[in-house]
Amino acid sequence: MKDLATTLFKVATDKRAPHCGGLLVAEPFLRESYFNHSVISIIDYAPSEGATGVVMNKPTGYKLSDLLEGVGIESDAGVYCGGPLGQDRLYFIHSLGDRIIPGARLYAPGLYVGGEFDAIIAYVNSGYDIDGCVRFFIGYSSWTDGQLEREIEEETWAQAPVPAAPETLLTLSDDAYWHRAVRELGDNYRSWQLIPCNPKMN
Repeated sequence: MKDLATTLFKVATDKRAPHCGGLLVAEPFLRESYFNHSVISIIDYAPSEGATGVVMNKPTGYKLSDLLEGVGIESDAGVYCGGPLGQDRLYFIHSLGDRIIPGARLYAPGLYVGGEFDAIIAYVNSGYDIDGCVRFFIGYSSWTDGQLEREIEEETWAQAPVPAAPETLLTLSDDAYWHRAVRELGDNYRSWQLIPCNPKMN
């Protein structure tokens, strides 16, 4: 008997080369714990070196004040799991720009990675908006030379268009985030919307 998942829900995904700033949407049956129903923002890519990115939609349950001293709980931010590597470090991406966060690097239209950590903590403690402006991560995801290209060819990942308002990438979380990205992929992917994050819920 044919595998029903392959037969009923298989979609011919876009096989174009990945790029810095691109979005990877996990195919719905990918069950690896870090990447199940995940959406990854690629923050570095070089064809001869590989790629680095962060999972955008997996909250850890921690707040920034749980991990750092000097963060006011009244303006606290959630922390996400960016991937299985570098889990002893804190990373952040944002839409604030390098004037507000000196040293920030533009990696996609309207999106920046890193910058002076004291500046981002001052921003958080000042009570400014967090949602849609900044997201913090423990860990990151990485692929060696040619690995991500193979996974795209194997249809492990679909590649979603970057939204016209990239700050929307810093809103929502969990499965709602994945389903939003799948909708952006277009009508060919509508069947993916039927697959729950936990197959036991089906």
